Amino acid sequence: QVQLVESGGGLVQTGGSLRLSCAASGRTFSRFGMGWFRQAPGKEREFVAAIDWSDATAYYADFVNGRFTISRDNAKYTVYLQMNSLKPEDTAVYYCAASSSHPGSSWYGDYDYWGQGTQVTVSS
Repeated sequence: QVQLVESGGGLVQTGGSLRLSCAASGRTFSRFGMGWFRQAPGKEREFVAAIDWSDATAYYADFVNGRFTISRDNAKYTVYLQMNSLKPEDTAVYYCAASSSHPGSSWYGDYDYWGQGTQVTVSS
C-alpha cells in the first residue's frame, strides 16, 4: 500500500512558476514509476509527466513543450513537478500517481495509487 500526498499548488499569474511535491509513504517508493496527471473542470483527466524507477527517465505530454520538469528523490520518497511559464490553460487539479508495473505510462489505468490532488490556478 502506498499513500501519496501532494502539495505546492496555488494561484499564480501567467508566466509564473510553481513546484508541486508528492510525498509517498512506504519503503517501496523506489520500485514505483511515478506520474503527474491533471483534470480541469468539465474535462477528462490527462497525462502531464512520468518518471520511471530505474534511471529516472522522464516522459512528458506534448503540451508541456519544455515548460515542466519531473524529478524524484528516492531518499525522501518524493516526486516533484517544476512548472514554469504557466498559462491559464494549465489551471487544473494536479494528481500524483504511482505505478508498480508500467513506469513511464501515460495511461491513468496503469497507475495503482493516487493522491488527493492539489489545485493549480493560473490567472491571466
